[in-house]
Amino acid sequence: MNEKITYKTSGVDIDAGAESLNRIKAAARSTHNPSVLTGLGTFGSLFDLGPALKNYREPVMVQSVDGVGTKLMVAAMADKHDTVGADLVNHSLNDILCQGAKGITFLDYIAVEKLAPEHIEQLVTGMASACRAAGLALVGGETAELPGVYVRGEYDLAGLITGVVEKSKIITGATIAPGDVILGLASSGLHTNGYTMARKVFFDRLKMKVDTHVPELGRTVGEELLAPHRDYSRVLWPLLQTYPVKGLAHITGGGLIDNLPRILPSKVDAKINISAWEVPPVFRIIAQTSGAPEREMFRAFNMGIGMVIVIEGAHATALTHDLCAGGEKVFALGEIVPGTGVTRLV
Repeated sequence: MNEKITYKTSGVDIDAGAESLNRIKAAARSTHNPSVLTGLGTFGSLFDLGPALKNYREPVMVQSVDGVGTKLMVAAMADKHDTVGADLVNHSLNDILCQGAKGITFLDYIAVEKLAPEHIEQLVTGMASACRAAGLALVGGETAELPGVYVRGEYDLAGLITGVVEKSKIITGATIAPGDVILGLASSGLHTNGYTMARKVFFDRLKMKVDTHVPELGRTVGEELLAPHRDYSRVLWPLLQTYPVKGLAHITGGGLIDNLPRILPSKVDAKINISAWEVPPVFRIIAQTSGAPEREMFRAFNMGIGMVIVIEGAHATALTHDLCAGGEKVFALGEIVPGTGVTRLV
């Protein structure tokens, strides 16, 4: 009854927090450029906007915040956390790309039930790797140990990206018109959506483990489900500077059915030919095992298409050529037709 109560016995280990910070400093520094004026540990990050904005006449800031969802639970099962760190960055880069923006800074928030410095190191190493590849500065973040909020072994992850776009080059979808061509870029798998259903199929219904090898996939369940979210900005953003792209839709939660209408004017529809690409095996397994109707599959998952581009037909062939030259797999998905602002799957 007289035992002392400390922060550590209450569930929060300050020393583990300090160790986590020390482990990730080098990874964060590896993403910095001369515009980053502070290191990790300050109360706020300082970033000199001068160099980042010097080539813009009317720079507009674009921001987005998001998480990785229950893909984190697969990472915990596999005890592999670097890929979800990369997922967080790449998902965010794609979101602001849809307005035509290029990322300049990134902040993360990691909340855990109990701090494990080696897990934090893996997460931030994955983030830093994705940031370096995109020329994005990881300027800070927050790690919170929250016993009682999360159950044992669970954690959450969120990221805030800031980017910039020239005002005259903002992409809104407002000029999309009948006759425009719809192109799709291949995904690398589930990306960061649909994991609640996918976990139920693979681990509950099929009784598989993360190390179960699946012949149809050519790899283990864990390798398939932890495949990193693609970053389309590295290839696509430079092309946005020369091609008159009218609309971009990042195919995340809601799939093709719910994400394309976010960029469509109210008097047109996106007519998608679902035989234009081969749906990857992972989605076929989920559909066959779950018995989910086709429409639900196309709302819960990206079904193999991670980014959609709308452009006039006169530019579609040249853009497709340049995207393929950059390593992207491109599909001619369909066209814009008169309608009411919805996606039609045919």
